[in-house]
Amino acid sequence: MLVPSIFCDNFEDQFMNDFFDFPSFRSMLRPDVSTMMQTDVKDNGENYELSIELPGYKKEELHAELKDGYLTINAEHNTNKDEKDKNGKYVRRERYMGRCSRTFYVGEDVSENDIHAKFEDGILTMSVPKREEHEKVENKKLIAIEG
Repeated sequence: MLVPSIFCDNFEDQFMNDFFDFPSFRSMLRPDVSTMMQTDVKDNGENYELSIELPGYKKEELHAELKDGYLTINAEHNTNKDEKDKNGKYVRRERYMGRCSRTFYVGEDVSENDIHAKFEDGILTMSVPKREEHEKVENKKLIAIEG
């Protein structure tokens, strides 16, 4: 849209956004990371339920790791569409490799046995127990003053 909008403060920014909003420009400039690993976090009282969207991935392509209180989910996907005609010449040859990762702090007192995960219909669902908040007790050591 090349007409200035009454809701836009800067016509030049709007013009450039519209110009570069074509799918071919968008894919060349940067991948659309806004749709990668979209996560919903639900508070179930005693635990958190994470629902992570991973369409097109298989269970074997997913890895979850817990280290130093951080839960990291990695997904790696490889696709090779190699087609040849009857003479062995390439008619189509496409390759895709994608990798994405998300990290969540779950607390250092949570172990891998406490976390339950299930992958079904392109959605990874994980149940993570809430960590207990421990009040920090100020440990004062008094020094005796002689006098």
